[in-house]
Amino acid sequence: MGKLEAKNIEKYFKHDGKQLKTLDGINLNVNDGEFVCIVGTSGCGKSTFLRTIAGLETPDSGKILLDGQPLSDTGPDRIMVFQEGALFPWLNVRDNVEYGLKVAGIPKEKRNEISHRYLDMMQLTQFATSYTYQLSTGMKQRVAIARALVMEPDVLLMDEPFAALDPQTRDLLLVEMQLIWQKTKKTIIFVTHNVAEAVVLGTRVLVFSHRPAKIKKEVEIDYQRPRLTDDENLLPYQKKILAELRPEVKK
Repeated sequence: MGKLEAKNIEKYFKHDGKQLKTLDGINLNVNDGEFVCIVGTSGCGKSTFLRTIAGLETPDSGKILLDGQPLSDTGPDRIMVFQEGALFPWLNVRDNVEYGLKVAGIPKEKRNEISHRYLDMMQLTQFATSYTYQLSTGMKQRVAIARALVMEPDVLLMDEPFAALDPQTRDLLLVEMQLIWQKTKKTIIFVTHNVAEAVVLGTRVLVFSHRPAKIKKEVEIDYQRPRLTDDENLLPYQKKILAELRPEVKK
């Protein structure tokens, strides 16, 4: 039994008065401490699947299990980081990071202690009293990741969090994300459209077929860390994944 299991997940949406099948029997077993990346064509259903794990969408068939227990709603055991970051502009960095802890009723002194650890990990300590308008896009995403990590979720869900970043900032955060994962030992499921990004981050990369999505291929990335996007030794992994993706783009 894995940390998180998806069993025969099916999902439909209404489109032009008809039922459109988005997920077609997704089965997945994620082990504790794994970093699983999901890639697929635009609109194939990878973000819908992630939202289903988070409890933001309800499957029409199948179930999600965490530590063997079925899930039916959102919960602090699964925290999601979105592409936009979704920070509160009226709060400074520290208060944004501590927001979930405050809602959970954690005393101020304990909140400060926890947030300090993750602000330091994300290299944000000197910006703790800054507001979001004073931050770059990359720094905002660091704040969003720190805010998720302070809640100590069993599973961290990430939906294309680096898609809006410039290549230099993205490559820097890809290295930092690997170091954070190694420090925290978190179970992470990461959705991306970027194959190079998936290969750098993942212990395993899942290739989704075109809608309705199935897991077409699993590729294990058995390579040393930290990994860099320009490492030519990672190219064979990228080529294997791209060979699976190209036919899906044409469908």
